[in-house]
Amino acid sequence: MGADVVKTVFMVLTLLCTVAPVIQAEEVFLDEQFTALERWEPFYFPKIENHSSYSAITLDGLTCLSVTSSNSASAILFKELFNVYSFPNIAWRWKVSNVFQKGDSSRKDGDDYPVRLYVMFEYDPERASFGKKLKYEIANLFYGKYPPHSSLNYIWANKKQSAPFIPNPYSSLAMMIPVDSGQEQVGVWVEHRADIVRDYRAAFGEDPPSIASIAVMGDADNTGESAQAYIDYIRIYKEQEKESQLDIDGKQKKI
Repeated sequence: MGADVVKTVFMVLTLLCTVAPVIQAEEVFLDEQFTALERWEPFYFPKIENHSSYSAITLDGLTCLSVTSSNSASAILFKELFNVYSFPNIAWRWKVSNVFQKGDSSRKDGDDYPVRLYVMFEYDPERASFGKKLKYEIANLFYGKYPPHSSLNYIWANKKQSAPFIPNPYSSLAMMIPVDSGQEQVGVWVEHRADIVRDYRAAFGEDPPSIASIAVMGDADNTGESAQAYIDYIRIYKEQEKESQLDIDGKQKKI
């Protein structure tokens, strides 16, 4: 992704200007079935003219998010913030039509993925060192808002990956987690569950800031390639749910 760290900064600054206050629920913060996109808003990166497209559709009898990228990049941002210590668990199911032949997580010009799920963390001045506070205050003067503290980025990597975490080639504050990689499960629904707090501690070696939000991105502007991705659902919740509650039908389906 060209200038990926700049893109993340703009995404979060836009998010902070528009999101609703932190919402607490009893057990579940988000159970997004993508019947509509009213709780999401588009985000377009400066100087990138071709935008990926997002729509709520029905596929295989399920409502889902369609993510189409073709030499393009843009994102959709969820409008609400949540506390990752109150709701540390995230689950989703997705599939892709293909991976990118030119995609390479280690290179700036290969930092494209058919689908990315961001968890973006707010800067917390109460926890920052003096040096970090100074840097963020300077950034605040420039942008009018604090830049993001850091982000986790769950990706479908284009090539097989052995490392559990991959620093983004543009910024070590954006840590990528290749939950899927390569072509082995292309065209198949794949379900994932993750502990956001545990993943953050493993990736960064410290506790995450408490407040975060999420974004979805179809990303193909560097490689110039095309892909179609789908997300069946996204859930953010307090405790591990029973297997039967998270599984839709237990079947693998082809695009």
